[in-house]
Amino acid sequence: MNTDKPEIIRLIYPQWQGGNIAGLVPELSEEDASKGYTLGAHLLNFLAPETKNKTITIPVSDEIKRVEENGIIGYKQILEQTRTAIQILNKSNPNKIVTLGGECSVSVVPFTYLANKYKDTAMIWIDAHPDITLPEDKTYNGYHAMAAAAIMGKGDKNIISELPAAINPEKILFVGLRDWEREQIKYRQQEYGIKHLTPQETSNNSDKILNWIKSTDAKHIVIHFDMDVLEPDEIIPAVGVVPNGMKIKEVIRVINDISKEYDITGLTVAEPMPRIAIKLRNMLVQLPLMV
Repeated sequence: MNTDKPEIIRLIYPQWQGGNIAGLVPELSEEDASKGYTLGAHLLNFLAPETKNKTITIPVSDEIKRVEENGIIGYKQILEQTRTAIQILNKSNPNKIVTLGGECSVSVVPFTYLANKYKDTAMIWIDAHPDITLPEDKTYNGYHAMAAAAIMGKGDKNIISELPAAINPEKILFVGLRDWEREQIKYRQQEYGIKHLTPQETSNNSDKILNWIKSTDAKHIVIHFDMDVLEPDEIIPAVGVVPNGMKIKEVIRVINDISKEYDITGLTVAEPMPRIAIKLRNMLVQLPLMV
């Protein structure tokens, strides 16, 4: 056994370019809203339990100006950061990855890396949205809404060609889904054959999720936890505030129930938008003797 290779790494992935969400967070400036994902990633790392495992931070550009190319805003930075993340993972060669983001696309590289390492991988995508927009849709240019599609190998050819593997739609389950945003996405999900469970279907137990995993014959599981899946009456940690979401205790129970039965190789926590922390930071920088 090569002891130089960590079994588990914590990947801090503060990518923000994939979100085009300034209009959805009107109480913040465009820059604060856009880069809120970066602060959110580092805040998640600060709040998470200390780990003895190696922690790696993916370098992310802080240039606020983003150009849309090939139907994706911030395309150049996202492509470059994707290549960097793949190089880092290939060099580190972890067996398991905990990713703290960042917008939803931070799962793309670690999950396809793990799908290449473990061929019998299934993906649980815990999210209010299915994230299967394609660049050619010309409806929304944020890459974070294209993340699940990219993991399936669908989307921009240059980005997809960099990814080490793809996960078949038959091995993907959306959990907590309640907002398709437009009918096109609902039809696309049906076309791909991706099954989903609503928050109500998982509110009492995880049986339907575990039965679905069993039907796939998968032995390794990657889990994406987008915090906008949570019920906004309980907490608003993300941009999305669609009602009738999952409770915190329900998400915790689902993930732990899966862990008891299967080998979780990848876990992502994504889409933090720490509104209060951003406002506090902006307050502090205006006070004397602070810098």
